[in-house]
Amino acid sequence: MLGAAVLLAGCGAAPESNGSTAAAGGDIVEGFTPCIISDDGGWNDRSFNQSAKEGIDKAASELGVKAIEVESSSANDYAPNLENLVAEGCTFIVAVGFKLSADTVASAKANPNLQYAIIDDRADTDNDGKTDAPNIKPLLFDTVQAAYLGGYAAAAYSAENGVNKVGTVGGIPIPPVTIFMDGFVDGVKKYDEDKSASVQTFGWDVAAQNGSFTGGFAANDAAKQAAQGLLDQGVDVLLPVGGPIYSSAADAIRDSGSKSVMLGVDSDLAKADPNVSDLVLTSILKRIDTAVYDSVTQAAKGDFDVTPYVGTLENDGVGLADFNSKFTLPAGLADELSALREQIVSGSLKVTSPSSP
Repeated sequence: MLGAAVLLAGCGAAPESNGSTAAAGGDIVEGFTPCIISDDGGWNDRSFNQSAKEGIDKAASELGVKAIEVESSSANDYAPNLENLVAEGCTFIVAVGFKLSADTVASAKANPNLQYAIIDDRADTDNDGKTDAPNIKPLLFDTVQAAYLGGYAAAAYSAENGVNKVGTVGGIPIPPVTIFMDGFVDGVKKYDEDKSASVQTFGWDVAAQNGSFTGGFAANDAAKQAAQGLLDQGVDVLLPVGGPIYSSAADAIRDSGSKSVMLGVDSDLAKADPNVSDLVLTSILKRIDTAVYDSVTQAAKGDFDVTPYVGTLENDGVGLADFNSKFTLPAGLADELSALREQIVSGSLKVTSPSSP
């Protein structure tokens, strides 16, 4: 690794580096300093914070620059941590997550000469359909497309095992969470229609946009109880959407003594956390690492562009991870998923969510 990442932790932590960089290879903007701020899920969430960090770390390494990373432990950290990054000399700041939107907009307006990217949000706090500052690039994902495939696969697995019940639980009801749940439920519905099946979904009502939530993104008793509530209804495939809450769902499955499995979100959970890999059927991917890597390298070369990036099945910004080989899948499922993917990419099958970007 050519560039070392500087890790800051918590609100108001004093930067440890002056943030200066040396242009490597002669084709990087002089003084380019990429920086990143997590939400309160932290870098080790095995989900989108960690994926974003992996993206900037890879870019910094290849560019030969130092990346400055600051971890937030609560929402109260966002504004002071952004101020710290500006004081540190950051020229390109990546804000990880919907919850940082207002503070990122404020920082971008106060520092019009700096460049920003934000994940899972348009930075449109006044809801006028426009990004609130001209120096912010939204990094968005039409996750409903991949979640639809995940829902179809979950239904097929549950039907194959004669259970015919699947469920989902979210952290908090925000668009980056509910878009997974919309796609999952609609994918199950598609399976039922195609196969004349009757797989039931618990935990989310697409039409009403309400369902089961843990109240946060922490792995705790509340998250475990929410997952247990679905297991008590007999589901054998569970989709927990909300970073570390998957860990509590895994605990609930183990404690139940059932043969239930679960789907990961954002990253390939079977690889991100070997402690639960035996329970992971597949994961619904949102390739945040690639989006962050691309935005950092483009900005480093003077090609910063505020046009929103939208990850889709077509551009491989979202997708499904490999299935766990320990589980027996229904015959023909891979071909059915491939056909559905092609239909979504071609537009012949419309898959949408109220939370689609």
